[in-house]
This record gives sequence, structure tokens and C-alpha cells, in this order.
Amino acid sequence: MSDDSEVVGENELEFFAILYLFESEYDDELRQGKVIQLLPIFPLGSGIIVFYFKLARTESMLNVEGVCLHLYRKEDQQLPRLAEFHWRSVENVLKTLVKSCRLYFPESATQEMLDEWRPLLCPFDVTMQKAIGYFELFLPTIMPPEQHHKGFKLWFDELMDLWVSVQNLPAWEGNLMNLFARLANDNIGYVNWDPYIPKIFTRILRSFNLPVGTSQMVVPRYLSNSYDIGHVVLWISSMLGGPQNQAQKQLNGLFSSIASFYHPSNNGRWLMKLMKLLQRLPASVVRRLHRERYKKPCWITPVPASHKLTDQDVTDFVESMKQPVLMAMFSKTGSMDAAQALQNLALMRPELVIPPVLEKTYPAMETLTEPHQLTATLSCMIGMARSLLSGGRHYPEGPAHVLPLLMRALPGVDPNDFSKCMITFQFIATFTTLVPLVDCSSALHEKNDLTEMERELCSASAEFEDFVLQFMDRCFALIDSSTLEQTREETETEKMTHLESLVELGLSSTFSTILTQCSMEIFKVALEKVFNFATTNIFETRVAGRMVADMCRAAAKCHPAESLRLFVPHCCNAITHLTANEDVSNEEELDKELLWNLQLLSETRGHQTRSWRAGVPAEFSFSPNQTYLNQRIKVLLGILETSRQVTRVDGEKLLPYRTQLVQTLQLTLRLRCKQGYTLACNLLHHILRSTALTYPTDYCSVPGGFNKPLQEYLPIKDWGRPGDLWNLEIKWHVPSAEETAFVFYVLDLLLQPELQRLQRYAQGEQDMSRDDVLQSLCIVQHCLLGAGSMLPPLDGPTVTGLVPSMVSLEETKLYIGVDYDETRENYREAICKVMRQLLHYILEHSEDDTKSLFAVIKIISDLMHFRGSHKHEFDSRWKSFTLVKKSMENRLHGKKQHIRALLIDRVLLQHEMRKLLVEGCEYKTVHQDLLRDLLRLSTSTYSQVRSKAQNVLFTALGTYNFCCRDITPRVLEFLEPTRTDVTQQQFKGALYCLLGNHCGVCLANLHDWDCIAQTWPAIVRSGLSSAMSLEKPSIVRLFDDLADKVHRQYETIGIDFTVPESAVLLGRRIADSSQPTPHIGTPTEQELEQGLALQKDKNQEAVQKYEKLVRDLLECLNDRDLPWKFEHIAIGFLSLLLRDDHPLPAPAVLFFVRSLNHDALVVRKMAIAAMAGILKQLKRPRKKIPVVPCDISGVTEPEGLMAGDRPGNDWLQYHGDSLPSTQQDWDNFCFIEKTHWGYYCWPKKLMIYAPAAEQPKDLSAENMNERERIICDHFTDPKFIKQLIEFLSLEDRKGKDKFNPRRFCLFKGLFRNYSDAFLPVLKPHMERLANDSHESTQRCVAEIIAGLVRGSKHWSFSKVEALWKFLIPLMRTALSNITIETYADWGTCVATACESRDPRKLHWLLEMLMECPLSGEGGSFVDACHLYVLQGGLAQQEWRVPELLHRLLSYLEPKLTQVYKNVRERIGSVLTYIFMIDVTLPHTLPTKSPHIAEFTERILSQLKPLIEGDEEIQNHVVEENGVGEQDERTQAIKLLKTVLKWLMASAGRSFSTPVPQQLQLLPLLFKIAPVENDDSYDELKRDAKTCLSLMSQGLLYPEQIPMVLKVLHEIAGSSSWHARFSVLTYLQIMVFYNLFTILSNEQAVQDVRAVVIRLLEDEQLEVREMAATTLSGFLQCNFLAMDASMQTHFEALCKTRLPKKRKRGSVVDTIPSVDLVRRHAGVLGLSACILSSPYDVPTWMPQLLMDLSAHLNDTQPIEMTVKKTLSNFRRTHHDNWLEHKQQFTDDQLVVLTDLLVSPCYYA
Repeated sequence: MSDDSEVVGENELEFFAILYLFESEYDDELRQGKVIQLLPIFPLGSGIIVFYFKLARTESMLNVEGVCLHLYRKEDQQLPRLAEFHWRSVENVLKTLVKSCRLYFPESATQEMLDEWRPLLCPFDVTMQKAIGYFELFLPTIMPPEQHHKGFKLWFDELMDLWVSVQNLPAWEGNLMNLFARLANDNIGYVNWDPYIPKIFTRILRSFNLPVGTSQMVVPRYLSNSYDIGHVVLWISSMLGGPQNQAQKQLNGLFSSIASFYHPSNNGRWLMKLMKLLQRLPASVVRRLHRERYKKPCWITPVPASHKLTDQDVTDFVESMKQPVLMAMFSKTGSMDAAQALQNLALMRPELVIPPVLEKTYPAMETLTEPHQLTATLSCMIGMARSLLSGGRHYPEGPAHVLPLLMRALPGVDPNDFSKCMITFQFIATFTTLVPLVDCSSALHEKNDLTEMERELCSASAEFEDFVLQFMDRCFALIDSSTLEQTREETETEKMTHLESLVELGLSSTFSTILTQCSMEIFKVALEKVFNFATTNIFETRVAGRMVADMCRAAAKCHPAESLRLFVPHCCNAITHLTANEDVSNEEELDKELLWNLQLLSETRGHQTRSWRAGVPAEFSFSPNQTYLNQRIKVLLGILETSRQVTRVDGEKLLPYRTQLVQTLQLTLRLRCKQGYTLACNLLHHILRSTALTYPTDYCSVPGGFNKPLQEYLPIKDWGRPGDLWNLEIKWHVPSAEETAFVFYVLDLLLQPELQRLQRYAQGEQDMSRDDVLQSLCIVQHCLLGAGSMLPPLDGPTVTGLVPSMVSLEETKLYIGVDYDETRENYREAICKVMRQLLHYILEHSEDDTKSLFAVIKIISDLMHFRGSHKHEFDSRWKSFTLVKKSMENRLHGKKQHIRALLIDRVLLQHEMRKLLVEGCEYKTVHQDLLRDLLRLSTSTYSQVRSKAQNVLFTALGTYNFCCRDITPRVLEFLEPTRTDVTQQQFKGALYCLLGNHCGVCLANLHDWDCIAQTWPAIVRSGLSSAMSLEKPSIVRLFDDLADKVHRQYETIGIDFTVPESAVLLGRRIADSSQPTPHIGTPTEQELEQGLALQKDKNQEAVQKYEKLVRDLLECLNDRDLPWKFEHIAIGFLSLLLRDDHPLPAPAVLFFVRSLNHDALVVRKMAIAAMAGILKQLKRPRKKIPVVPCDISGVTEPEGLMAGDRPGNDWLQYHGDSLPSTQQDWDNFCFIEKTHWGYYCWPKKLMIYAPAAEQPKDLSAENMNERERIICDHFTDPKFIKQLIEFLSLEDRKGKDKFNPRRFCLFKGLFRNYSDAFLPVLKPHMERLANDSHESTQRCVAEIIAGLVRGSKHWSFSKVEALWKFLIPLMRTALSNITIETYADWGTCVATACESRDPRKLHWLLEMLMECPLSGEGGSFVDACHLYVLQGGLAQQEWRVPELLHRLLSYLEPKLTQVYKNVRERIGSVLTYIFMIDVTLPHTLPTKSPHIAEFTERILSQLKPLIEGDEEIQNHVVEENGVGEQDERTQAIKLLKTVLKWLMASAGRSFSTPVPQQLQLLPLLFKIAPVENDDSYDELKRDAKTCLSLMSQGLLYPEQIPMVLKVLHEIAGSSSWHARFSVLTYLQIMVFYNLFTILSNEQAVQDVRAVVIRLLEDEQLEVREMAATTLSGFLQCNFLAMDASMQTHFEALCKTRLPKKRKRGSVVDTIPSVDLVRRHAGVLGLSACILSSPYDVPTWMPQLLMDLSAHLNDTQPIEMTVKKTLSNFRRTHHDNWLEHKQQFTDDQLVVLTDLLVSPCYYA
């Protein structure tokens, strides 16, 4: 892509990011309003944009007065173009940039944007989506109130009206909603949403797509285009509050209408959306509260006091959400969403939310049978822990629950239930982190100023010790049941399983948290208990041993002095005693006790970085029956292990034991047993680590711990207290001189001899077995890991000459708290030297010693990168830290009120991040040597060695500057075809090195000409290498991956790096400004000239390298021996080199033209795509001139907005009587190609193509350049064309082929660039193809025709006329040969030809298509196809062909009674498009295209026989266009079938639903639609039912609701019970889908209620039952309320007396008496009320149940209804019956139990 920003033209990609610099307090110059522009973005990579974007994010720093970005000008040109040439991530980065900068747009920006994009608002066109998308992205919504008239007020009414009037959810409605949500959030209190609130909530409810009613058909677009929940939530939370707080009333309605969907028994695809709503809404309200009450004020306008949320508003909000959240706790999707919602609700109103959750938690802790309840309630309690503990004025009793909860949670530590065990650990850890575990009961006697609550807590705190000891007993039981003997068969693996390692992690972090928070008294008791448990038992070291050692480590971490005093002497003595025997050190298998002591010792000395939920450390693989020594080492390790973060065994506390420890190390490091010495190495690692590192030593929730007398300090006051960020009082361990000396003493004593031994071995002076080498390497590695932070980084001379640079590339040295002691030996360099010697020795003498090679690779990695912490450990701890922070943060108050342990953790992470980031990215010779060694390992014999070395190599390549330029040539040497000494392993290794890993550097694709100019040709040439074998699938796969990665990641490299003059001047002004003064100084004239010269050279060099790369690739392709695979790869690379700013060299053009006729299909496909691009490069620019629409139309445009068909745009439309039919007409006509111009409004400057005389002449032989001539020569060659057409008309994949847009682009480019030059050669082929009815030939001719029509855009009249003379008969022939396989292609062909073309230019084509499409000549199929093709053309022309649409409609109307189903369906679809233009959108004049209203009137007059007659309508039509005229009724049935197809087709497609017209058809549909769900019905009935379902889901305008209800009221009185039944199902869906709109109209609610109550007394049983179901649904979604009048009405009906039964023998009349119906209606009413509350028992329910039970013995159908109701009540209330039965009196319960419990059979 060109980075040239001088030439402003459509083809240059310039991104002017003009930053009007913000007013600065310091700079007077800027005060005077001088503008500083920042440079255009250079090699526009994401980095620079991200820089802008970070600058723009700091909203509190910048003052909005001046800063703005003019991005939107260019965005429009940029984004579509980016797709053609290979740019990917830039679009998203640009969008993010715009979002961050729109705050700073100038106040005039809004008007500019509206002028720019309003003309695109044509609802039938794709530009609508584009315009609304731009509005959503760019329109600024944060402005001071006095500027609102220049901001959102310019567009709010216009876009809001548009949103309100669109009914069928087009794709852009979501974008519009996102814009409104942002507007609402940024301007709370300044936009009055009240008039729109019912509509907003109706649409939100609709967008959940909830299943309602019995038979549900969903319009597919409702599923794909639904709203984004994040924005829905933002909008709702921004509308809350204000004087009326109307939004809260609707929100109550919303939640009560969807509450039952949250019940755990309900599940479906809609559930995810509902859960998201639940989770995000409270978070959004908390954010708003934070902004209104706690956030620091900045320049953004604050929310006005009148609209801030009051305490009452917050309470109302929490109340409305409480019910659904409590239900969702046990949802099938898990409890996470509910837990997050509760966490936020509890921040606002703990007293409302916590008690009900506690009510569920206590019983869940008691139950044994339902563990899922326990996990759900505990995870919710964890989120609310801080709200519970802080109590506060609203909920002072909160803290009293802590101890009961903790004690009851203990049984959850259960070895048999993994998930319960983990959630319990998390629960206990969370609560103990917040509570000091100190016994304060003695304060009751010592202090008398305690409140009642404090006294209660003090006495309860006496239980803490008991809690800790019980917890430990539980853990010991868990450990006993986890030993290997218990959990494994003999043969199974000995490593920890994943679950065991998670339990180990949970156990260790929870125990560590408890001990951190203990008082010293409790700690000592706990320590004694752990010590006894650890020393009186011997554990295997794999599973149980690790858990015990973890517990010991936790103790050592909290109070090192006390713990070490117990453990170290014990373990050291045991080990000394056990190793006293000489033979021990040579034993392969060691005694369990010795291993256990070593493990214990190493753990308690340790310092292993693990935090809750972080990763689990790597295992050591040991063999089974390990004996006693290994056990003891692991205990010793236990005491010495915790690597950096968790042991904080303070180094100083270790020093007293140094002699014992060193002695132990000397005894155990040379043990033969691998497990023994590995444990000893760990011990060594951790002793060094805990003395050498800097780390915090206390994590207590209160600085200084709890060990102060109770008179001075009462710990219960610190329950739940956050850490004070400004007063953290961290205690750090910083290595003292004594500790440093100890570290180097240990290294001299233990590391030095190992290095010497290895060096002698590497020089061949001493023999060592492989095991000995491995053991020595193990010691070296652990010394490096332990003391790494004290060893200075590798140093030496820098590698120079890799890149030319005028500025210094040295790195800045930063201090990270370590002073390296230069006087001591630098062991890092010593290890480096020995490792390189050893590595070369092993590779030459014993390359199969892979274990040693693994160790060496690991050591090399640590030599380069390890300064005390590993990146992967840091990452997992960072992740874990953020998770814990999220689960425990207080988002309401903000201000970093985290608990102290988290804040300290964050400080430590920051320290480690500095250590990881600041050291060394300068490439030195020592790194060069190591990288070359790694490359040698990466291409060695064994795949595992290669793989490990490659990973280290990739990390290093990403670390050191420019090292890739040094390494790449060495990698490519292995691919050189001339070398015969390369093995297949080396070849594969080299390919992997080029490929890189998924997140690191890819050498094959560096963003630099030098690199790709080497690698791409080398990859292609490697196909000739002797080591390359296409028989090996692994090598083939590697080449595929390489090519794929290059294609995915290649970003165009710049050729022209010219800096515009304006930017240089700006730079100069910045350099000359005095505040601040630049420290480099201003460049001199000479330097500037030198810079310019360099820039010129660089540009020239880039062009040369580009052309050389193309030449090299072509040269490879000319090699006859190159295997096909590499030919394809090379062509792929070549096609990536097509650029927008530099023409492809002629030889490459020649190659691609020839490749069009290549034998291989893949190559032909690539060539077609490339040729389309080349032709675009060669396109000649056309001259455009501005025109004024008023001058052409002679009509002045009205003031204000006026869209649609108006006198001012009539000249754009198709008028059959004034088409251009002569050369003169053609030249005088003003053609507007883009269909959307002029529909909504005119662009500020309308540009059209200049007359032909001013355009460039057609290409002729004289004025062609070399590239154009190559193409011309080939395409005028009959042999070439014949071959090409043969290839293009071959079948590719049978049945899968479609119209190919790339081939279309090829032909369009040819005819656009060369006019009709190639037609003579092509004509005979096209005629032959059109006559052949084969699928592939038809497709081929369709692609050529589409390209031809579109390419002839600028041809002269004579050429166009000649073209159509040839095309029209040709297309007629082709269309008469149309088949099932090709009709879609012809549709695409015509649609493509008509797209963005002035219809008056295409009048020949349109008129040809309009010739009687339904001729019936080729049978129904051909008719349907012709209509389809015509529809494709007319749909593209949208609103510009009203005359043709009228003609088509009048042609189709007599033919609507078609017999054939396929023709009927197609006519339905065509009618949808004809009437699509008839929209009722705001500011839009009535269309000149056909109107639905008039059409419906004509249809209804023909359907009269059906509407008036009463007999049932049967589908008794003979399926053929029968002889003679059929009667009116039969004709009407046929017509109705077509009309139904039209209604179904338009349900999801049109923008506004023609409700008044549909209503006229409703009675007829109700009459036909069947009641049962049965598919065996004929087409007519099925369609009628589908139509009703789709219509009932439609969105209604408020003014349409009374009309609909009036019609439904009439049908409810119809004589057909089917119709009455269907009215109810229709009502259910209609009311739910328009809930809030109907609720806002009181009269409408009464009307609906009247209809349902009336139908409850219907004579037909099915109708009565459906009315009851409907009523129950309306009560359930709170549409109707269960009030006293309703209850008395039903009770009165129930009391209707039934006539006495007649005597037997007389005729029983079948029609039920009026009295029975009324009585049944009453019972049904009661039943509906009861069933409307499936999951709770309202106050009125017990009485209704009693009333109902009185009817249990009535005659049928009453008895049946009562039984059904009672059984349903029992089913839905069974789960929470204990809770529900509280609502009943004892007497009622007795009656109820009798009713609900089945009588015993034997009673």
C-alpha cells in the first residue's frame, strides 16, 4: 500500500490524522490558537494507531476544547479497498481509534457527517447498513449541554423516528440501537426518553426471541439480527431514574414477564441471552452509580442532580431483579451469571439480597442429596462475601453469619466429590482472607464500650481455633484417602492426575490463607498438629506426600522462625542418620523414610509460586516402590521449597541452619537414586532462591499482623477491611550482605566442582556415564534457577551491521533493584561457556543422549532469559490475580479498594514484570553463538530435541533486535538445492524454524523487503533439494502450513516512504518550540538534505527489491524440474505481490495471462483472481464533473428533509417514453449509476462522469503500454480464447458449482479496459455456449454476459447498441434452455449486470425480461425461472423503475390464480419485491411504485365468495389449468393460495408491515387455519396457519392496536369455533410480542381482557380451555393483574347451580346446558389464576385452591379441569414445598394434603 501522503487522490492510501493540539497550560504559542498537525501515519501499522488510541483514551487529561481527529473523511475510501489487497487487522484497530477519538471531534463534525452520509440512507440498498454503521461508529455523543444543538439534536428525532417506524428488524436496526444506547449513557438527563419507553421495552423483549404460544414459527431474520445485550443493558441502565422513573416501571414489567423463563426447569437457545441480561444489568447500574457518586470529576458533563439515581431508585431496581436472580442461581447454564449479578446487587442493597440467599445456603449445607445446590449457593456467597462482612448501616447483622457459615462449610471438604471440595476450599479461602482469625472473647471482660453486635462477634470468635483444627482434621482425612495405595491399581500412572493437582492447589492455598490470618496462639497449635502428622507418618512422595509437604510449606511461609525450628533439625538429623551407611548413596531405590524427609525439608524451605487458581507446577517422574530416604528428602524439600511467591521463607531465618543444610546437601546431591537427587536439587534451588530474591514477607489483611494486645487493637473491627493503597506497609525481603555471601559460598562449594567435571568431560579428559552427566546438569540447572537473580546478564560486544541507521540503537539501561557484585565470579558466563563445550561434545559423540540435550536446552533458555522469574509462571499468576480481583472487587466505590493481600500481590507482579521486561534486547555476539547452537539443535536428528530447541529459539528471536536478519540466511542454507549433505531431519527442522510458533516471529514472513526477498524464493527452490520428499506427509503438511501462514499474515510492505513537505515543516516547528525544548536539538540543513537523499535511495531500493523478488519467483517457475506443489506456492506468493501503488512487472503479467490456460485447475483459479487485479491496476481514470440536480429536474428541492419519490428526483426514474435511443439522446442524458443517490437527499456535491468527448480515448495499439499489449495480444488470439473458454466451461465440483464472481471480474475488467476489442473472437463461442443446455456451459456464458454488461459502462452508444443487438437473442436462447441447476446462476447474472447501473442504460435488457415471463411455453418450471431472473434485475433497481413494477403487477394480477405451486411461490416472492418500495418511513413521500392498499382492495373483491360463504373451504382444485372456466369460488381459492405465499414471503423482508391491509384478510385466515398441530393438512391450511403465526409476531405501532383488537373482537363472535380458538392463540403471541406498547394503552388492555373472559364462557370446550390457558399466560407475564373483581367474577360463576340430572333411560342431551358452561368457566378461571404462578404461592392462592377443591366431584368436564390443575400445582411446587407450605393455614394444609396425595390402594 502506498504510504505516500502528498498526492490526495482516491487511489492513495493516506491517513491524515490531524490532531488539533489541546490547549496546554504551559504553552502560550498554542494559546493563540496555532494548530499543530501530527505526521500522517507512516507505515500504517497497528502500533502507531494504538499510540494515538492510548493518547486519546486519557480523557481526564485532555481538554476537549481543541483535540480532534479528522478520520471519518478517509474511512469511507479506506475500508472497502483494504479488502482487495492484503490488509486484515487494520480495520479493527482503526475502529477502536475512532471510538477513542470521537470525544475530541470539533463541534461542527456532527453536521459534516450528516451531510456526508445522509445521501446513503436508502433503505432498500446495502448503503443503508453502511451509513448507519458509520453513524454508530463516528457520531460524537459527549458534548457540553450548550453544544447539544450542534450535536445529537441534529439527528436524534430523524433517526429515532426511523427506528420507531421500521417493523421487521433489518440488519441495521441493531446499529441504530447501539447508537441510542451510547447516546443515552453519555447524556443522562438531557434526552427525554419517556415517549419512547414502551416501544423500547417492547423491542427489547422481542429481541430475546422467547417461545410463546403453542405453534411457533420464527422469522429467521429475528434470530440473526437480534440486539446486542451489552448495549441493551447500557440503554436500560441509562434511562433509569428521573422524576417519573418510567423506565423502572417498564423494567419491573419486563422482568415479571420473563421471570418464569429463568426457572431451572426451562431451557433453550434463548437462555444464554436472558442470563447475559441478568449478569450485565446490575454491573451496568453499579457503573452508573459509581460515576454519579464516587468517580473523580473530569471535564465530561456530570449527570444533572434531577436525574441522578436516588436511594429509592436503587432499591426499586434491586427489588425488580431479585426474583429472577434467585431463580437463576440453579440454572442449567451454571450459577456464574447469577453469582456475578448478586455480587453487584449486594454492593447496592445487601439487606435485600443477602438474606434470601442465606435462606437457601443454610439448608443446602445440611442436605446430602443435592450437592449442586451447595455448589450454586456457595459460589453466590463467595461473590457477596465483602458485602456480607462489611455489614454497614443497611445490614449490620451480616458479620454474625461468618462463623456459622464457616463451620457448616467444613463437611464440604469431601474426597468423594471433587467440585464440592473445590468450591468449599474457595469459599473458606475467600472468607478467611477477609477475617482475622483471632480469639477476641476476652475483650468482653476488658472492654465495656462494645456495641451489641461487637459483643456477639467477640464471643463467637472463640470458635476460630476450633474451626482451624477441624479444618486440618478434614484435610488430613482427605490426604489419607488420596494416597497412591488407596487410589491406584498397581499398574496405573504414578503422577498426580489433573484433579488431584487441583485439589492439592486448593488445599495448599486455603491452608496457607488460614495460617496467614491466624493469631500466633492459634498458629502454634496448628503448627504442632501439622508437625506431628508429618513426622509420625511416612507418605509416598507423589500425591499424599506432596499435599502434606504443601501444608508444612504453608506453615513455614507464615512464620518461618517457628516452623524451621521444628522441622529443619528433625529432617536433617533423620537424613544424616539414614545416609550414615555408605551403601545408601549408591542405591538405585531409596528408603521411603529418607525420601519423605527430603521432600518435607525441601517444601518447608521452598518458595513455589502458586496462588489460588494459578497453574500447577511441573511434576518429577519417579519410579514406583520408592523408599524411605526419598520420603524424608521430600519433607526436607517441603520445608525448603516454596519458590518465590509462597514460601517467603525469609532468607534471614534460614541462615542459622546453614551448616546443617549444606551438610545435608553434600550428603544427598550425589545420591544414585534419581528421585533422591532430584529432591535434593530442589532443596538446593529453594535454599538459594529464598536467600537471593526480593519479595514481600507478609500477606496479612492488616499491616503488622494481629499480635497486639486486645486493649490496643480489636481485630473484629477489621473484618472485611480493604487494604490502604497509600499505606500498605509492605515488609520486603531484600538479600543482605550475609545472605549474598552465603549464596556465593554455596555456588563455590557445589556448582564449581560440577562445572569443572563437565568441562573435563567435554574436553575428553574424564569419562562420565550418561546418568552422571544428567545429574551434574540437574545441579547446574537448579543453581542457575536458585541464584539467577544475582547473576549479571550475559554481556559482550554487540553484533553490528545488521541494519543501517542514523540513530543509535543502544538500549536504555534500567535499574531493577539488584546490584550485581562485579568482584565475584560471574557464574552465568561460566555456565554458558561450559554448556557450549558440552553441547558440541554431545552432538559429536553421543547425539542420542537426548535427556542431557533437553537439560542443556533448558539451561541455555535460562541463561538468556531467566532473571528470577519465568514468563509463563508470571502469566499464569497474572491471570489468577485478575480472576481473584474480579471476584472480590468493589466496583461501586472503585478507588482500588482491594484486600491487602491482593494489593501486595499486584506490587510483586509489577516488580517481576519490570525484571522480565527491562533486561536485554540488544543482540550481542554471545547471543549470536547461543542462537547458532539452538539452530543446530533445531535441525538435529531427534524430533523431541528439535521441538524443544525450536521453542527456545523462537522466544530468543522475539527478544533480540534484528537477530532474525542474522539467523535467516543460516536457516535457508539447509534448503539450498545445491547441497547434498542435508538430511531430511535437518530439512524439516529448518522448515519448522521458518514457520515459527503460533504467537512468535515467523521468519518466512517478516515485514521487510530484505527478508522476504531471501525466504520466498528459497522456499520455492527447496522443492529441488534432494532432502525434499513429497512422499512424506509431514513435509507436505509443513509446506502447506508455511504457504498458508504467509497468506494469512502477509501485510503489504511499503515501497514509497516519502514524507510530505507539510509534515517536515511541522516537525521543524515542534523542534523550534521552546516549551518543552527538545533535547536532541534541531537538525541542520545538511542533516535534512542527507535524510532526504537517504529517503530517495530507500524508495529506489524498495522498487528494485520488489522487482527482483518478482523476477526471482518467475525464474523459479521457469524451472522445468520444479514439483507442482512448489509451482503453486510460487504462484501464491506472486499473487500476494499485486499492489495498489506499483504496477506488476510485465513478465509477471505475461506469466499470469498464460497461466489462464494452465493444465492445473488450482493455477487457473489463482490466475483468474490475479488477472482481475492486474486489469484493475491498468484501469484508466475517468473524468468526473459536478452537476446540480435542481438544474436537471428544474424543480427546487424543498427545505427540510423530504425523501422518497419526489419531483426533484423523477428524472432518475425509468420512463419508457423517453429512453435514450439515438447517439444524441445518449450524449445528452445525465446517467446516475449508483441506485441510492437522490432517494433520501442529494449529496452536497453530486459528481457524474464527464461527456464522452472529454474522456480518454479507447485503447489502440499505439497508446498501449507493454502490460496492456501482452493482454491484448493473447485475448485477440482465437486459439488462446478457444482454449480459455474450454477450460472455463468445464465442471469443477459436480452439484457444488455456482456463478463465479472472480471470473465475472476478469471479463468485466477486459471489456472495461479494452472496450469491444475482444468481442469478435468471443461471439461464436458465446453463441455455441448459449445453445448448449449443460450446466457448466450455461454458467460460463452467464459469467461472460454479466462481465460484458458491466464492462460496457463507458462504451459509446453505437457500440452499446450493437452489443444489445447481439445479446438479446442470445439471452433469449439461453433462457429458453434454463434448467434446475442453472436458474440461480442466471438470476445472479442479471442481478450482477443490473447492480449500480442506471436503468435507462439497460432498457434493452429490462424490456426483454419484461416480455411475458409467464408464457407457459416451457412448462411451470421455465415460467418460475423467468420470473426469478426478472426479479433479480428489478430488485437491483429498487425505487428507480416504478413504471416497470406497475407493468409487471398488472401483467401478474390476472395470473394470480396459477395452479402450479412453484409458480405461486415465485409470484409471492416477486410481489414482495414489487411492494417493498411502498414503505411508511418518516419524511418519506408516498411512492410512485405500486401500493399495497390498492392491490389488497382488488384482491378482496375477488375473494368475496370465500369471505361471505359459511361452508368450510376445502382445497378441491383440480391440479391443471382446466378446460373451461371454473366457478368464482374455485378461482378465489386458487387466488388465496397465491396471496398466502405473498404474505409468507413478505413477513420477514419488507421494512414496514401493511397492518390495515392484512387485517382485511384476517377473518378469512382464521376461518381456514386448522386447530390441531398436524402436518398432514393440505397446503392451503398449512399456509394459513403459518401466516397467522408470522402475522401475530409482527411489531405493531400504537395506533394500529385498536384496529387489530376490533377485528379480533368481531372474529371472536364468529360462528366457527376454529376461528374463535385461533383468535386466542393469535392474541397470546401478539400481546407478548407487543407487550409494553399494548400496556401503555389502558383501553386496549381492557379489550383484550374482555375478549378472553368472554371466550371463557364459550359453548365449545376446546375454546374455553384455550381461553383459560391464555388468561393464565397473561397473568403470568403480568399483562393482566389478578384483582378482586376478577376473583369475585370467577367465584360467582362457580356458584352457578347445575340443573338436576335427568332420570336414566331418557335421552341425555349432548349440548351442555348454559349453566354447566358458566360453572365450568368459573372453575377454569380459578384454575388459570392458580397456574399463572407456577413457582411461588401469592397470598390469594390458598383461598382459590380451597374454592377449587369444592368442585372435585362436579360433573365432567369440571372434574377433569380440577384434577389437571391440582396435579400441575403439585408438579410445579414440589421442589420448594417446604417454603411454599408456610403460606397455608393448618386447616388448608389438611384439605390440600388430602387432594394432592393419592389415596392408598389398600385403604
